[in-house]
Amino acid sequence: MVWGKTETTYMRNFGLLGKNIDYSFSRGYFKEKFETQKLECTYKNFDLETIEEFEQLKTTDPPISGLNVTIPYKQEVIPFLDAIDIQAQDIGAVNTIKIENGKLIGYNTDHYGFENSLKPYLKPYHKKALILGTGGASKAVAFALKKLDIHFEYVSRSESAKNKYTYESLKDEGLKNYQIIINCTPIGTFPDINICPDIPYKDLTSNHLLFDLIYNPEVTLFLKHGKEKMATTLNGLEMLRLQAEKSWEIWNS
Repeated sequence: MVWGKTETTYMRNFGLLGKNIDYSFSRGYFKEKFETQKLECTYKNFDLETIEEFEQLKTTDPPISGLNVTIPYKQEVIPFLDAIDIQAQDIGAVNTIKIENGKLIGYNTDHYGFENSLKPYLKPYHKKALILGTGGASKAVAFALKKLDIHFEYVSRSESAKNKYTYESLKDEGLKNYQIIINCTPIGTFPDINICPDIPYKDLTSNHLLFDLIYNPEVTLFLKHGKEKMATTLNGLEMLRLQAEKSWEIWNS
């Protein structure tokens, strides 16, 4: 069987590709969307233990018309695709796959969701940002920050030429020179809600903006620390809603 092709198709089938994704927002969001708009579509979770299982999805019936991609496969899925949109190529990560005429085309809508959920909260003094984590989501965040002309640095567990800071070295630097802190790691996601990235929260002020890409729980420990210092805090729910709608637009273009 070829991707996205069958002799008779009555229903369009979409889904989320990831690992340990029972918590995911996407399935509930699209299910409600399809029911509200009376669309003949389904949306399923494709929870894969390894990316090598991806090829098995060719046998899905009805065939898949489009996929969202989440942790940990935003980069690992790329070799399985036939083509990649130029923005996704620049970012180096894919979170949306359109399947058309048997071809798999990768896109990235995370940068759109992040940029447009962040912009309403930016102030003139929000000049520099720290990106916590270096995975696929962080690459989309970096792409959006470049568009917004906001200087940024990565924070990671280990040293590299790409990462200016480790969590340990950031304790010496502090947060006074960086007004935006973005958590792109899964640290603090349900059920591990009592942990957070190890940064010097004592340095936070009311001029800081903390953005957590996590949305479950609604207020992570990372964001709670920000609230205690009267910082502006945002979770990833609006970003997800925006990127999901952009995915839907791509699938139907």
